Amino acid sequence: MIKDELKISVVKSANTSQLVELYKDAGWWEEENDNQDPEFLNKIIKGSFCFVIVKYKTRIIGMGRAISDGVSDAYIQDVAVHSDFRSQGIGIKIMDTIIEYLKTNKISWIGLISEPKAVNFYKRYGFSTMVDYVPFLLKESKL
Repeated sequence: MIKDELKISVVKSANTSQLVELYKDAGWWEEENDNQDPEFLNKIIKGSFCFVIVKYKTRIIGMGRAISDGVSDAYIQDVAVHSDFRSQGIGIKIMDTIIEYLKTNKISWIGLISEPKAVNFYKRYGFSTMVDYVPFLLKESKL
């Protein structure tokens, strides 16, 4: 059974080529990103308060991360499971690990922005729409 062969870890480094494959599978990696500095993903990992990977044998098949100052608030980002391994509870294991890690570090305000297709997944944890708040994204400006 696949669940018996999964290893979930909070890490400070990981195989970046496997992470690129995961980002591409999730639709988050554009072709122009292929020319990025190879350290780009390692900087993301090291700069995250919590970076979780799930391995099946030696292959990274899932990931998630939280960014935080380590004291008050945290935002969960980039939760992904490779399409070949979805619907097996792996995303739940990732979220459980991230939330436990944050709560162990006494961080109780945890937010995220969800893609519409994942809303029900996050609601199971008690996440809800922040009424009267609107997420924003800064587009490149010509200042």
